[in-house]
Amino acid sequence: MANRSMFLRILWKLLGASRGRLTVALIALTSGAAVCSALLNVNLDAERKLTQEFRTLGANVVIAPPAAGSDAALADAAVLDRIAALHAARVVATAPYLYVAANSGSQPVILAGTWFDQVSRMNSWWKLDGDWISSRDDRAHCLVGVTAARQLGLAPGGLVELRSGGHNISLTVAGIVTTGGAEDNQILTSLDAAQALAGLAGRVSLVQLSVSGTPAEIESVTRVLADALPGLDVRPVRQIAAAEGTILGRIRGLLFWTIALILVLSMLGVLASMAALAMERRRDVGLMKALGGTVPRIMRLFLAEAGALGAAGGVLGFLFGVILARWMGERIFGVVISARLEVLPITVALTMGVALAGSFPLRLLGRVRPAEILRGE
Repeated sequence: MANRSMFLRILWKLLGASRGRLTVALIALTSGAAVCSALLNVNLDAERKLTQEFRTLGANVVIAPPAAGSDAALADAAVLDRIAALHAARVVATAPYLYVAANSGSQPVILAGTWFDQVSRMNSWWKLDGDWISSRDDRAHCLVGVTAARQLGLAPGGLVELRSGGHNISLTVAGIVTTGGAEDNQILTSLDAAQALAGLAGRVSLVQLSVSGTPAEIESVTRVLADALPGLDVRPVRQIAAAEGTILGRIRGLLFWTIALILVLSMLGVLASMAALAMERRRDVGLMKALGGTVPRIMRLFLAEAGALGAAGGVLGFLFGVILARWMGERIFGVVISARLEVLPITVALTMGVALAGSFPLRLLGRVRPAEILRGE
């Protein structure tokens, strides 16, 4: 107990005796820890929020019959309930589609019946001239793709008469939509309206899903859906999944190498401070050895000093890093980065490791000869 008390007293004296050098080392450690903490927070939190943002970029999983072009190839709409029961937490949006070949006067057109409340969640980038249809049960209104509107001479507020087989339907144009995809050539209405026009109650052509998670998690959900929905073709949209994986992979790689570089630079800063500190402490070490102090005990003292310095720098750096992470998230990613408490022990451990590695010059003090110090050499 007495030895421990003496050890702590000497350690406290050492920390107070070389404040200038130790302050420089602490600043280097705190700065490095702040950047590492910010990047780790960004890596952990931004990945989750970016995957959420990706879900507004369109469907990444499609469920369809194995063949198309006939009533037999259509899927039963009951599949929607089975999808919701399987992965309600992972599926951000579920948009069924029924495509019907119809005519507006003498002009052929494709009518797509869907759920507008779900489509808006996975396609927020669509440009709309007019009003959005908020209810999935609205049988009186439609959205018209910009190309189809130009061909049919339609504008918001106009009426369009559609005929398919022996069925007719009259729809009010709520808005003109620009998507950059096949929807630009289609008329979109509610699923119920399309089923009524085609005489295909309870049938869908395909189902588009927006599934949250990393590419690996999306693949896992796809496999589960494929096993649970025999007879249907369940496949991820490879382009979107690959793009998400590429973006996330590049972000992780950039953050990893940036953290590694910051740690190396911090270690060099600590190394320079400790090298100067080692020259100042030659006399103290020589005196300790002359009084019977062993090299292992003296090294433990200096390593404890470096460890305490690293722990202090890690805690301070974590606090500054939280502020820096929020700034980076808002300015770079456009999201608010939340503080992740699991980053604190990681930051402290990394900073202590850097401090101990940077204290290497202090280990050279073990070679000091007490006789030379006492003679004033």
